[in-house]
Amino acid sequence: MKILIVDDEIEIRKVLRLLLENAGYEIVEASDGAKAVEALLEDPAIDLCVMDIMMPVMSGIEATKKIREFSTIPVLFLTAKSLESDKAAAYSGGGDDYLVKPFSSRELLMKVEALTRRYNNYSVRGHGGSVIRLWGGVLLIPDRREVTKNGVTIDLSDKEIEMLIYLAKNRGKPVSPKDLYESVWNEISLSSSGNTITVHILNLRRKLEDDPASPKIIRTVWGKGYQID
Repeated sequence: MKILIVDDEIEIRKVLRLLLENAGYEIVEASDGAKAVEALLEDPAIDLCVMDIMMPVMSGIEATKKIREFSTIPVLFLTAKSLESDKAAAYSGGGDDYLVKPFSSRELLMKVEALTRRYNNYSVRGHGGSVIRLWGGVLLIPDRREVTKNGVTIDLSDKEIEMLIYLAKNRGKPVSPKDLYESVWNEISLSSSGNTITVHILNLRRKLEDDPASPKIIRTVWGKGYQID
């Protein structure tokens, strides 16, 4: 899991980095909201943004509004501002949760774990139906039979999108080539069917993965099949 820490105070970034790295997270830093937007555009594999609100150049709320134009990544605001009106502004600006400074390390880690788990394992509601985040900036919209990467629609064949939807419905479980073929093609699997699946999986990886040779979206589970985590 990769987390972006955004704060103009270097000491706070150091404390957060130490705390989150000790919990097993990979950390990226930004010193203001504008740099946070740039970081997320450059690295869609980031899973969570921990964002200060009061910063020079661009505030956390302004940055989050821009982030919402291209990403559904959860944003956890850390701030010394504790009025209800401040919280309302943060949530209406696109934030997902709010933590007032000073905060306990335990509470921070619980919120981080809950937000990343929800973001990576469950669908969220979006325009046109359910939106499933597959990895980083890759989103699947089953109702529209559409896949986007960093906001750009990916051209997939009917069988490719059907395979992706079937794997996503079975998220967290390996699907055998036989089950995948029979469910998508609605035909009995033959000896040549495995080759058909292999070709389509390779095409999907080529279109969706940053590095098709090291796939993050469709993982091969040796001896069992393919799996979306």
